[in-house]
Amino acid sequence: MTCVCVLTLCRQVLGTLVGAVELEEERRLRVQCQSLLSVAKNLFSHLDDVDELLKEIMSQARNLTKAERCSLFLHDKQRKCLVAKVFDGSSSDSGQWSTTDRRQLDIPLDRGILGHVATTGHLLNIADAYSHPLFYKDIDIATGFKTRNILCFPIKDGDDVLGVAELCNKTSAPCFTRVDEESAMSFSIYCGISLVKGLMYKKVQDAQHRSRLSNELMMYHMKVSNEETLKLLHEDNMHNIDKNFCEFQFVPRSMEELQTPAAVVAVFHDLGLMERWSINQETLSRFVLMVRKGYRDPPYHNWMHAFSVFHFTYVLIKRLRLVQQEYLTDLEALALLVSSLCHDIDHRGTTNSFQLASNSLLAALYSSEGSVMERHHFAQTMCIINTLGCNIFENLSSGDYTRCLDLMQDIILATDVSHHLSIFRKLEDLATSGFDKNRADHHQLLLFLMMTTADLSDQTKDWNSSKNAALLVYHEFFSQGDLEKKMGNRPDEMMDREKACIPTLQIQFIDDVALPVYSLLAQLFPELSVLVDTVSSNRKKWVITLEDGHVVSPMETLTNDND
Repeated sequence: MTCVCVLTLCRQVLGTLVGAVELEEERRLRVQCQSLLSVAKNLFSHLDDVDELLKEIMSQARNLTKAERCSLFLHDKQRKCLVAKVFDGSSSDSGQWSTTDRRQLDIPLDRGILGHVATTGHLLNIADAYSHPLFYKDIDIATGFKTRNILCFPIKDGDDVLGVAELCNKTSAPCFTRVDEESAMSFSIYCGISLVKGLMYKKVQDAQHRSRLSNELMMYHMKVSNEETLKLLHEDNMHNIDKNFCEFQFVPRSMEELQTPAAVVAVFHDLGLMERWSINQETLSRFVLMVRKGYRDPPYHNWMHAFSVFHFTYVLIKRLRLVQQEYLTDLEALALLVSSLCHDIDHRGTTNSFQLASNSLLAALYSSEGSVMERHHFAQTMCIINTLGCNIFENLSSGDYTRCLDLMQDIILATDVSHHLSIFRKLEDLATSGFDKNRADHHQLLLFLMMTTADLSDQTKDWNSSKNAALLVYHEFFSQGDLEKKMGNRPDEMMDREKACIPTLQIQFIDDVALPVYSLLAQLFPELSVLVDTVSSNRKKWVITLEDGHVVSPMETLTNDND
């Protein structure tokens, strides 16, 4: 009798428990659907801004699964790797990576959990990260983050893997559950759809911005006429160049601007580039004239600045015999020389920060990548190269052509002062350890260093020339400062004509940037110590100017200065 009662009771309890479990499962699915609908709504409201969309994906994924951190890696098919775009961590995260950090980590497709998920397209749920054979510890080393468990899932467009999301450290349980796996895969569908639409929208926006920029450029500049090209072709180039032209002390700004295109062509001849790369002289002439017209006329960042930088690069290559001594390959020398001529094309006389603050077309196009103006300079260089009759690289092999353009992009981007500061420690190590001709990274660093020294080469000229160039810089700075005031912003001191003390700013610039750069160059090439001496001498003149209390204005006339 007792057994019968117990069995009856068990049947009743079991029915109740089954009903409760089914009710709980129904509630869970309802909450999950509501959460996913909310996620979808939030994701599709950010399609117009890919950066914000990526952040939203990470935030929603982390909240959906109660993860401590979520990271998104996009699949770069061209480079065959995963690129870390967003690290979304909690506020208590003490690692060196933050939510807003825009640096990237590249993960090869054949390495680690991320690579496995990207390659197979299948989810991985790992309860103990460090015991798993696929776990890639270098990420933790690089970020300072301690990974306990991982839920890693692909973001797909059909069968195409667009990226991989990695959830780390479940906060409400010892590890991620089967429910988390279901949520993640459902979530990934919305991610894939929104990401495809967002990237497509960005491509349309970029195309519109590029079109508007191209139209603006074409309206501002005139096309090079055949008459101009023919005139340059028939000039006796070398006879129009000062005999001291191939010396460091020569001042390129002392030349008549109309003579400078012929001097550029003469340099290509003198270095043997015409023959080595089968450059057509008419093509080179048209290219040089197009580049010259590609420069606007701000006080400093104009064609004469480009020509000065080009001249310094030429003297470096020639005097130091960089190709013959195998410091540079002949292709690297070509890329460096052309980059120095093109590195500031279409400069508007304003800085990257101003472009961002003014929400310019350039900022809209390049702000997510950084180095706004430098990316524009390279883009305009490519526009000229792709113009009919202007491609001086047309006879390069396919491999050399691609390599040359890649070098030029890197070199022009290296003119961003923030880039120089970020690699300065590596440059110091290079100067200390010595140049290894067999190391590709040493070649790259040397190219960057030489481009920077060429960009600042006005500092290596005589006092009057150096001073005049500095005043042109501040004339440009103060014009930007005036624009910033009209926008309601407070300009930096160096941009504010009412607050700036030019001698003080110049002394600081020489101490912080110029002297360290030329000192590194002189460590690698002791014969260039004369450049350090000249920069130091100009610094002393600025100190004397400051001590004498002379007010230096960018507007004062210095052409007859006999200091």
